[in-house]
Amino acid sequence: MSELKIWMNGTLKSQAEAVLPVNSAAVFYGTNVFEGLRAYWNPAEEELFCFRLQEHFARIRESMKMNRFTIPYSDADLYEAVRETLRGNQVREDIHMHMVAYVLGTGTDATGPTGLYINPRRRGRVDAQGLKCCISSWVRTSDNAIPIRLKSGPNYQNGRLATLQAKADGYDAAIFLNSHGHVAEGSGATFMMVRKGKIVTPSLTGDILESITRETLIEDVAPRVLGMEIVEREIDRTEVYVAEEAFFCGSGYEITPITSIDRFPLGDGKVGPITQRLSDAYMALVRGTDKKHPEWRTATYRSAAVPTAAGK
Repeated sequence: MSELKIWMNGTLKSQAEAVLPVNSAAVFYGTNVFEGLRAYWNPAEEELFCFRLQEHFARIRESMKMNRFTIPYSDADLYEAVRETLRGNQVREDIHMHMVAYVLGTGTDATGPTGLYINPRRRGRVDAQGLKCCISSWVRTSDNAIPIRLKSGPNYQNGRLATLQAKADGYDAAIFLNSHGHVAEGSGATFMMVRKGKIVTPSLTGDILESITRETLIEDVAPRVLGMEIVEREIDRTEVYVAEEAFFCGSGYEITPITSIDRFPLGDGKVGPITQRLSDAYMALVRGTDKKHPEWRTATYRSAAVPTAAGK
């Protein structure tokens, strides 16, 4: 299987060539922000569809704003950079990409010069059979400390600590509580549960990332396909133990079932029917076999046209 090339500041480079200086803020302090992008191959149409690029571009710009730096690329440039990455690598399979904006200056207060790279990665489903999770002893960082709304590399050290501890204790993944003792999210994904026949998820003010997949399920998939609204509210730790179902969702995780938490089985300890239906519906939407919301899918090979502002 051939090595995928990285798009870096306008040029496709081999992984060995795509390097950053060791004394840069990007390397030494982790002064970066990023997005995880997904593209899905539709064999019937022989097309690769990127999902909700405009929303990802808007979020990376919000993260840059909080970090007080910008990049010299318009949204039209970013659309073309993603297409160049996929076309240049002749990708005709499901693919995951990291789009990373970074600061090359030195010092903790550096805001420039800046750069951008897109790193395509072959990444399969996380675990369609379900994860065994634990409530982490590590607390999710708060909005007044290191805001999770800011999608940057250093934030993920919080999740790394929780994940390493979870695996050392015999679990697959961790679920964070926030500083108020309420459920926040996973180490890199939104948490949702089914309780008393309702889908429930923490609110955006609960120290969570403003997830685009979360938004997709709330805006479209759950009400349209399942006829269910998603309730946004605080969730207590003990509520998750008596939930019928639970799952993580995110661009990387897609819809990943959770079958137990702190060794309490959820439902019958298997993937729940609502979770499975959501997963099937979500995958149909992103791949384009469900034709709803064509404005959310950007074709890679069919046309070089950039989606309009109205269609995003």
